[in-house]
Amino acid sequence: MSLLHQNIVLVLNRNWQAINTTSPALALSQMCTDVATALDIDGRERMTPTTWTDWLKLPVRESDRVIGTVRGAIRVPAVIVLARFARVPMTCPKFSARTLWNRDEGRCQYTGKALAPGEGNIDHIVPRSRGGATSWENCVLVSREVNTRKANRTPEEAGLRLARKPVRPKRLPVTLTLRNHNGIPEWEHFLAAQ
Repeated sequence: MSLLHQNIVLVLNRNWQAINTTSPALALSQMCTDVATALDIDGRERMTPTTWTDWLKLPVRESDRVIGTVRGAIRVPAVIVLARFARVPMTCPKFSARTLWNRDEGRCQYTGKALAPGEGNIDHIVPRSRGGATSWENCVLVSREVNTRKANRTPEEAGLRLARKPVRPKRLPVTLTLRNHNGIPEWEHFLAAQ
């Protein structure tokens, strides 16, 4: 995938809260239509909101990501600020082994035992073979031993009892879920510590 279409630009709302990531192609088009301004970030000392016209005049530094245009090389902004959008969107964590581990606090939901990473399994309360869905409300973290013993039965049939009823996690501000997977130093100012 070309640099223009990778999600390597952090998007801030007008209150400078991180709300999304986007591609350089979309970020630059938002800048040239005055929907957003870019932040010219120089280490930890300086952050300057910069309009499209001024952005085109900035010199390209050795550390910058760059795209070539008819006019010459242009910096790819690491962070843009939207001019009019102020909200922080909410999101529900996607169902996965990691998010299930977080919801169940790394504990077997039948024994209460704290599990080490890799020790737990996902248990379908109503087994999939009986029509049970892979969902927040039907899955829990359990120890491998308990999951093997339960096999293809309901908790009642296996003589087990849930410590607590499984529920869908609460919605969170998207700002808390954004991560700097690309290691872009300019993003560290705006993202929660990981």
